[in-house]
Amino acid sequence: MRTFLFSFLLMLLVSISDVFSQSVFVLGTAQDGGFPHIGCKDKCLDTYKDPSLKRFVVSLAVTDPKTKKWWLMDATPDMVDQLQYFQELTNGEYTYLPEGIFITHAHMGHYTGLMELGREALGANKLAVYALPKLQAFLSSNGPWSQLVKLENISLQTLTADVPVTLTDQLQITAFTVPHRDEFSETAGFKIEHENKYLFIPDIDKWSKWTTDIKSAVAEVDYAFLDASFYADGELPNRAIEEVPHPFVTETMSLFSDEADSIKSKIRFIHFNHTNPLLWDASKQSEIQDLGFNLAEQGKGY
Repeated sequence: MRTFLFSFLLMLLVSISDVFSQSVFVLGTAQDGGFPHIGCKDKCLDTYKDPSLKRFVVSLAVTDPKTKKWWLMDATPDMVDQLQYFQELTNGEYTYLPEGIFITHAHMGHYTGLMELGREALGANKLAVYALPKLQAFLSSNGPWSQLVKLENISLQTLTADVPVTLTDQLQITAFTVPHRDEFSETAGFKIEHENKYLFIPDIDKWSKWTTDIKSAVAEVDYAFLDASFYADGELPNRAIEEVPHPFVTETMSLFSDEADSIKSKIRFIHFNHTNPLLWDASKQSEIQDLGFNLAEQGKGY
């Protein structure tokens, strides 16, 4: 009887530990245009026959289970659905709106969901929006975003690169800059520290352009959500790939090829363009995993 009771308590403790260690939920894995993507006539069409194949634009929910508070990473065009999705994933244990939203940069998939907070829709009250200085200036000076600030639907919070923001006793988030097409703002990546440590870099031009060694950065965390917009060169036959530079999945895998499996397995590829076969090709997905890497899964907690 004592042995059974001990085993039961041990299983309960392990279960509780698992819940508390899963601080990050993936709310989307697709590139800015989502999946299905506008104008896509190939695999995208399958999503209209089978909605389970659809993927939201990249976003994470960062939680602190102890305080029952949470924060949203990026405000995507799918934000309305993602807020409800998070409620379903967590059985309504958290508030509908997050404590705040951390924005990576001013490209359509990462900040345009903010419009849902305005007077035409939710009419939010001083929802904290965390942004680096150039992005903050852009939101303050350009409509329709400036109206959100003026009407106090959002409350802009200035981030300083490489300076942690302490959100709870257990949770802090640090922004850092990465090279990207910075037409309207700088581009941030984020390091999230809770029970586990996470790296979130959905957009970057090339790893070689970053002053930080990506292999060292991955080694320091438990999970690394990395830009996987395109699988390989030649994926955009009607556009110059130089106009939208990203590290190909093949490049990232080559860069990490000599690393230990314990390092490679930390990588969760994310931000898939609709042309990327990792969105829909089971054989490619298996190939990635056989090489020791992983794909971020929409709806999964880490």
